[in-house]
Amino acid sequence: MNDLLNHVLTAHGGLERWSQIGELSVDAQFHGPFWKVRGFSDEPFHAKLTAETRQEWIRFSPWAAPGQDMIFDRSEDQVSLVAEDGGTLESRTGIRSTYGGYDLASPWESLQVGYFLGYAMWNYLTTPFLFTYPGMESREGARWEESDETWRRLHVKYPDSIASHSSEQTFYFAENGMLRRLDYNVDVNVGVAVARYVGEYKDFHGIIFPTRRRVHRRNPDNSASENWSIGIELENVTMS
Repeated sequence: MNDLLNHVLTAHGGLERWSQIGELSVDAQFHGPFWKVRGFSDEPFHAKLTAETRQEWIRFSPWAAPGQDMIFDRSEDQVSLVAEDGGTLESRTGIRSTYGGYDLASPWESLQVGYFLGYAMWNYLTTPFLFTYPGMESREGARWEESDETWRRLHVKYPDSIASHSSEQTFYFAENGMLRRLDYNVDVNVGVAVARYVGEYKDFHGIIFPTRRRVHRRNPDNSASENWSIGIELENVTMS
């Protein structure tokens, strides 16, 4: 484990505290023009997210309509729409391969949106502790100047066993160890280059979470576009 990762883990609450948590729940709001383009929602939408911390499994309640939930289970490579009584309404496996041939304006099916948000939010909720999981690799890179600050950069490589935006991503941390920005290319969204900014940190039961996220297009010079396409707010994080 490199020095930067050790510093970051401590700043976010520490591995000892994280090891005591098997499940997270959080209230989330999603908004921004991206969702309308994908044919999902032109209004902000809310869901209660329940995520397991040791395996890539997450549930959204509700999903698309009252009385329906969405579950993403990486171990089965499956996205499912389920009813309140537990019955399965729709289910698909191998959904990552279905994005081929789409462009930036192509609408997605509901379960394709579910897959995208499922793996994304599980990754967000488990970062940075995820970087210590089997198969993960990380190394410190060159520092970056932005907003009159100097950020330390951690380059992270993901194993095939973890679904994420892309196999290699770069995380930017302030001197206090808090994540400020994350760069990646979205494989399921024609590889578009993205810079995601996070902030408004809060302490929930000893773990420090950013509660605000904004996703911007990333320019060739590594700057971020002025306008953002996805906004995410989190509150009421609970753990068990």
